[in-house]
Amino acid sequence: MSLVESVQNIFRVPELRKRILFTLGLFAIYRLGEHVPSPGVDAAALAAAFSQQAGTLFGLYDIFVGGAFSRATIFALGIMPYISASIVLQVLGAVVPYLEKLRKEGEEGQKKINQLTRYGTVIISLIQSYAYGIFLMSNPGGVAVVPDPGPGFLLTLMITQTTGTMFVMWLGEQITERGIGNGISLIIMINIVGRVPTAVQATIESLRTGTLSLFAVLAASVLAVAMVAFVVVLTQGTRKIPVQYAKRIVGRRMYGGASTHIPLRVNTAGVIPIIFASSILIIPATIAQFFPESSVAQWVQTNFSPHRNGVWEVLYAMFIIFFTYFYTAVVLNPNDLAENMRKYGGFVPGIRPGKKTAEYIDRVMTRITLVGAAALALVAIVPDFLFQVMNVILFAGFGGTSVLIVVGVALDTLQQIESHLLMRHYEGFVRKGRIRGRR
Repeated sequence: MSLVESVQNIFRVPELRKRILFTLGLFAIYRLGEHVPSPGVDAAALAAAFSQQAGTLFGLYDIFVGGAFSRATIFALGIMPYISASIVLQVLGAVVPYLEKLRKEGEEGQKKINQLTRYGTVIISLIQSYAYGIFLMSNPGGVAVVPDPGPGFLLTLMITQTTGTMFVMWLGEQITERGIGNGISLIIMINIVGRVPTAVQATIESLRTGTLSLFAVLAASVLAVAMVAFVVVLTQGTRKIPVQYAKRIVGRRMYGGASTHIPLRVNTAGVIPIIFASSILIIPATIAQFFPESSVAQWVQTNFSPHRNGVWEVLYAMFIIFFTYFYTAVVLNPNDLAENMRKYGGFVPGIRPGKKTAEYIDRVMTRITLVGAAALALVAIVPDFLFQVMNVILFAGFGGTSVLIVVGVALDTLQQIESHLLMRHYEGFVRKGRIRGRR
């Protein structure tokens, strides 16, 4: 079956066709909102001032919101406050008994956690929009981007940006419920992919003027394909722990006796460690730019920046490994896994149920997490460094973080499309094999 026939099968299923068209419609609304400017901001002046923010925290944020931050649109904060609130609640869920209890209450508990996440999104949006307003009124880069600064502008910006974030959050929830794929993740993905046309245009212009060689573009393209393939393998990689369930007789029926496995992902933490590590390491350079006359600030910008003397890269790798272990410990508790297995009569062959099983799972997770953390560090550092050396504008800003997000979201979405097709006796979208489910 050809790829064209596989795509045709998608639109032969009425429900799937409706979901995809609904998702594309909300994408169009979101992209339209990304170009509606916030009141009281000179967008042209801000674009000129923002050209100096590459390599800072603002530049990293701008990547995840599709350039809306540098244009000060109504969606300038994007979905990031919601992501921040979700991560905070997820981390607190491991240490706060009330949140831990909610996580174990199933669907009802998840509804309460979702409601708390929405409240947290509003609070974080208000704080970030206030800081954003202060940044705009500070004349970044020596350019006056707010013609009429003051409390009135600050209040208007806070209301506009918070409302925009809540609307984006609602769009994401609608896509998840009535569309296809995870809405929040898809919004981040289209923000990243939305920068590709501009980068392609800049690359073509560089080729035309001779500032960039065709060989460099081809070499970088081969490297990009290899990186995507590596990220796919990393994202799908699992370590299967065999589990055997004992036979039980309840009434006249026999239950259990089945063999299954626990799929432990090599990269359980996903892209979170890279985001945390890059955010922390970018803070010094971001603060230094506000003190251009300080010798200390100049030293920080000269020496504590990517691709300068290797110090930044070493610290970056160390932070990625640390946050990989930290976040994996937060989202995966070996004691809970062992207790649930014991409760339903399951055991790992050759391992005693209970504490010994938890220790075994923890030992396996520690080993595979080291491999995953090292792979994440390579994905985050090596491609970006090579693209900088080649000076290929096409891949500027599209490092390991962006590729991990795009590949992960694409695999999740394809898995859902695959499930819809197989349920209705169509051949899957993927021609050979099946997309393995991801946690």
